[in-house]
Amino acid sequence: MIKLIENRFYYLENFCTVLEWIAERYSDLLTAQEREFIDHFHLLSKETKALLVRMVMRKGDLFRSSKLAYDEIGSVEDAAAPLIMLGWVDENPWLSLDELFGLLKKAEISQVFGSSLHKTAARKSDQLLALRGEFTDSRDFTAWYPASNERVYQVQITPICDRLRLMFFGNLRQDWSEFVLADLGIFQYEKVEFSASSRGFRSRQDIDDYLHLHRCRERFLLGEPPEEVLKDIPARVYDNDWLEGRRSKLLFQIAQHYEQIKQFPAALNVYGQCQYSGSRVRAIRMMERCAQFESAFSLANIAERTPESEAEKQQLLRILPRLHRKLGHPRIPAVHHHLDPASRIDLALPKPEPLISVEELVRVHLEQLSRQQRVRVHYVENALINSLFGLLCWSAIFAPIPGAFFHPFHTGPADLHSPDFYRRRESQFINSLLQLDSDQYTHTIRHNFREKAGIQSPFVFWDVLTEELLDLALSCVPALHLKIWFERMLLDIKLNRAGMPDLIQFWPDEKRYRMIEVKGPGDRLQDNQMRWLDYCAKHDIPVAVCYVQWAERVE
Repeated sequence: MIKLIENRFYYLENFCTVLEWIAERYSDLLTAQEREFIDHFHLLSKETKALLVRMVMRKGDLFRSSKLAYDEIGSVEDAAAPLIMLGWVDENPWLSLDELFGLLKKAEISQVFGSSLHKTAARKSDQLLALRGEFTDSRDFTAWYPASNERVYQVQITPICDRLRLMFFGNLRQDWSEFVLADLGIFQYEKVEFSASSRGFRSRQDIDDYLHLHRCRERFLLGEPPEEVLKDIPARVYDNDWLEGRRSKLLFQIAQHYEQIKQFPAALNVYGQCQYSGSRVRAIRMMERCAQFESAFSLANIAERTPESEAEKQQLLRILPRLHRKLGHPRIPAVHHHLDPASRIDLALPKPEPLISVEELVRVHLEQLSRQQRVRVHYVENALINSLFGLLCWSAIFAPIPGAFFHPFHTGPADLHSPDFYRRRESQFINSLLQLDSDQYTHTIRHNFREKAGIQSPFVFWDVLTEELLDLALSCVPALHLKIWFERMLLDIKLNRAGMPDLIQFWPDEKRYRMIEVKGPGDRLQDNQMRWLDYCAKHDIPVAVCYVQWAERVE
């Protein structure tokens, strides 16, 4: 049940919590402007602080006074006066036509521009488009709309508040709503111990670099020519691994864009500048596209000797035979998968209604087919194995490693996808997996299932993992098989959390199970699915692929 927030100034208290947190942990990194803001903020009246926080936490920076009416604040004009004196809020900003349209209701637009809209369509977007050529200047709200007795306020300190939010969360993806969702009980977070020195940024340069990369990314996503954005992305590799990961990812996305619009030389150039996972094999493909077969072959051989991941190794198995043919080299024998042909299931089923998935169709069919044997089939995909891993290894995942947690709203460690994620917690993970050598693992998983219920986790799917499913899994899946799954996940958290079979079939009386990947008509196995299937087959884990065709209906 969702809680009610009784404290009317809850949002102000949350904002003050952030300021206190930052002052305690980032005092050495704050600029004079940020220090001044924090100091002055605390001197303001409760109502004035509340009004500023209301505006800061809302979308945009322009607000009509009628939209700022809050019972706990009272007079907007009185509360805003100190903010105007400080220069934090402008009470009379000049507005472009686009900004004005964002503030006006549709009826008000007709009142303001009636004579200019007699031949224009009724939609606001069409009206704005029609008026842009005539109204190119900026004016204050009163000049635009003399009949209104309202004021428009514009927040001037949004960049400061965004920087403070960044320091608190370590990213600009999370916002002030995290507090509200936690206060309402919608999201629950694991309580991790961290010292006063725990923080996401080590230096002011880290903060500035993050903001610079963020602006570059926003420009790219808004459609600015990528060559212009590339000019401002640093060529040097950042010392901070986390920032370097963001820089490389942005370069990878720009290279992908070039590839999609078939500018292969440009894509090759950018792929060559980043170390993001997958960039090397994409560079090899771009060399092929540009008929640079010798260069592609040379880089592919380097990659084959030191593959960065199973995914790259898998792709090279397709690329190298092709390059051998193009260069006239001896043919490479094909690599066969380990999956036994007997593990294939072929079904002809009636085509389901549009809202019924092919996986659900197969699930129901298999249960009905084996009803007398008391067989249970669940659609789990990645949810079950990930959840069992997350529950068993909960203490390792949420270990208070320096730099992994630095605010109360982490769904998981900040370094979850870093190459040294396992190494930094090796002893904790070893202790967790050792429980699989005895019955202790079932007690730990059941305990965490009860005690951690609903708490955010990067692995546990609370909406899928029912008590019934948990009981069946712990009863029918051998501990050895769990260890085999978990060890592969730890080799590459980012890649190996996905690609697992869709269904799991349980025979409770026989305490056995089978994983089943379902493919509908025309659907093919994806690379990550093939890697998991191959891995299961090599380790004698029961797995099958079910191919479905639509049966012809008999009239």
